[in-house]
This record gives sequence, C-alpha cells and structure tokens, in this order.
Amino acid sequence: MFSLERIESYRENDRLEAKLATGGLPESLWESYSAFANTYGGIILLGVEELPDHTLRIQGLLDAQEMLEEFLSMVQDPAVVSVDLMSEGRAAIEPTPDGDIIVIQVPWAEAAVRPVYIGKDPYRGTYRRKGDGDIRCRPDEVDAMLEAAREAGGAADL
Repeated sequence: MFSLERIESYRENDRLEAKLATGGLPESLWESYSAFANTYGGIILLGVEELPDHTLRIQGLLDAQEMLEEFLSMVQDPAVVSVDLMSEGRAAIEPTPDGDIIVIQVPWAEAAVRPVYIGKDPYRGTYRRKGDGDIRCRPDEVDAMLEAAREAGGAADL
C-alpha cells in the first residue's frame, strides 16, 4: 500500500510518477495520465521531486487548491484528454509536513473507452507506461485499442 510517510523509499516505476510542478501543471502530466489509463493505472504525485539518485522528496506546492481545480477542469475538456477518469476522490490534496501535494490516482481505463489520449488525435496522443517512462503508442497499438473498444461497444470510428 502506498504511504506518503515512506516517500523516500519509493522510486518512479510502472505505477508511480512524481512531478515537481513548481511552475504549474506540467504538460507531461497528460502523457502520464494517458499512459497509466492505457496500461495498469497508477499514481501521479504533484509537488514531489525526483532527485538525481532517483529517490523522491516532497517539495510541496504554492497553491495546491488552485492547481487541483485547474487539473479537474482540464481533465473534463476533450481538447485536452479524451476521457475523464477522475471520479470523486481520485485527485486530492494531501497535506504533509513539507507542504501540500496533489495525489492523482489514475485508474486503468476499461476497454470501451481506450485508448485514452491527449489532444484530438489518438495516433499522436496515446501513451503507455513502460518502467518509469511514458511511451507514445505505435499506430498498430492504437488500432488494437480502438478495435477492442469497438468490440466492447465503446469508441466510435475515428
């Protein structure tokens, strides 16, 4: 089970991504959102820094509430991301002794809504998670997700 009290013992991996986010919502947030949704789900931490030795350190956010509201607004915009997977409580502010951070729990998207992609083009905006990185999906991987979505009664032809 994930615990903020043990943050220094964690490393980024196929289910965990840390983003410093001191300059606002990082654009790479959406790649991680897509990748986790299309793979096995995962947790994105905003306000957490990955150090050179790959350990994680809580840095905190200046205005976590404003950033959370911006994220929740953007995730509903189909021009930003194709599917809003953020049901109640999946994105929340967590106070820590080192400052507030945002914890975003991205679920694994059901076949009917995959691929989850950023922007308007699934062939340019679909990602998957591999290790600690977000990898753009190849066209054949996107085609396979689109076919699985059609079979599940989901995605319309693009």
